[in-house]
Amino acid sequence: MGGPGAPGGGRRRPRGADRFRPRKYTRINVERIDYKDLGTIRRFISDRGKVRSRRVTGLSRRHQKQLALAVKRAREIALLPYVGER
Repeated sequence: MGGPGAPGGGRRRPRGADRFRPRKYTRINVERIDYKDLGTIRRFISDRGKVRSRRVTGLSRRHQKQLALAVKRAREIALLPYVGER
């Protein structure tokens, strides 16, 4: 299941293999993503208003969760729209 010979599956990387990939989160020099910091949040949102995936953003799991929570909070108090530009 998910091995090299499995249909539709690719090779799995060993743990820590992407350790040397630079993270955008560490390059923007913030400890936590705040829902009021719209400049930071918009870097990780597509033009359609969707939150970009971890593969695209390069964020860790913890930071991606913080980003999702910040986007939800910003949308709730109308700092960000629910849909992007049409």
